Amino acid sequence: MSMLTPPGMGGQYRITGDKYPRMRRPRGRRKFAFLSVASVTVLGLIGWGSLQLIDIYTGGSKATAAGTKADCAAKVTPSAKASAAAAVAATLPKPGQITVNVFNATPRSGLAKQTADELKKRGFKIGDVGNATAAYDKKVAGAGLLLGAKTADQAALPVLNTQLSGAELKTDGRAQATTVDLIIGTDFKTLTKKEDADKALTVLAQPEPAPSTSKKSC
Repeated sequence: MSMLTPPGMGGQYRITGDKYPRMRRPRGRRKFAFLSVASVTVLGLIGWGSLQLIDIYTGGSKATAAGTKADCAAKVTPSAKASAAAAVAATLPKPGQITVNVFNATPRSGLAKQTADELKKRGFKIGDVGNATAAYDKKVAGAGLLLGAKTADQAALPVLNTQLSGAELKTDGRAQATTVDLIIGTDFKTLTKKEDADKALTVLAQPEPAPSTSKKSC
């Protein structure tokens, strides 16, 4: 009797051929595995959504509040530019404290005296008046050149510059900070109108006020 003959058949039934029955996993297990994966996915989505809602109602509002406080703090902080301008304004000399030497570097005669007389009317002290030296004679382009000590760069020179817009500012090695030169250039026509010069001098002496430090409710 063949080993493939079922017991008790007495050889009546035999298994022939090359095909054999295949074992399949019960369908119930597949459904259970699918439901498990789906449940885990749904729970994950629910948890993620809950975290987003918590962030919106807690973390988001905190971030907005922090941003508002930072913005308020920025508004009440005085600007560095205003502070620097105030420091410069505090060291500016008055026109009566500045002595101006007026030199004519153009071929036109009489400009040095006319300019010196007008500056005297505007409150400046007048020093030497005449023609420019060979180093500058007919070599100054533009309206003019304002020449002074290095320490006059943020003091006497800006004050004098309010009287002649478009002039070039330059420093040299002189020691006296309140004595400066006005060298009239080839494009010179006249000094700045007194009204405009006074306005420019006021702006120079009174920089923009610093922002208010009073705190606002945020």
